[in-house]
Amino acid sequence: METVTVRRVIAAPIADVFDWCTVSTNYTRTPFVLRARLARPGTGAPYGVGAVRLHTWLIGWFRERITAYHPPYDFDYVVDRSFPPARHELGRMTFTEVAEGTLVVWTTTSEVRLPFGAAITRVLVKPVISHVFGTILDAADRELTGRRPAGRPGR
Repeated sequence: METVTVRRVIAAPIADVFDWCTVSTNYTRTPFVLRARLARPGTGAPYGVGAVRLHTWLIGWFRERITAYHPPYDFDYVVDRSFPPARHELGRMTFTEVAEGTLVVWTTTSEVRLPFGAAITRVLVKPVISHVFGTILDAADRELTGRRPAGRPGR
């Protein structure tokens, strides 16, 4: 199992950042997420507990189910099905108010089963997931603040 964690501070209110990140159709504002839709609404909120999100990324297809939902502080999800096949233990996004805005911490723990071995998979998959998560958070930053994230070139 590998854990990937990506952190960003977005200069926007915590509720706005939480709302943007829970609505996974926003992820299509990056070149890596081709399609995203809410397949089943959750309890008490469209993206609340029990919600099912379907994503088609350049790196695969994922069926996620929201397992915890505590606006505007965190939500958890699990990938029930995917291609390529993966074992997924945890997906979590947490949101914390900081002086500069909102700190977002996105963590996932999974194991992707690819035919060319665990070591090569680890070398390839972990950086790709980190990059895709980072571009999604960069898109949130651009949209919520109207600016490019510091230190990152425009796309």
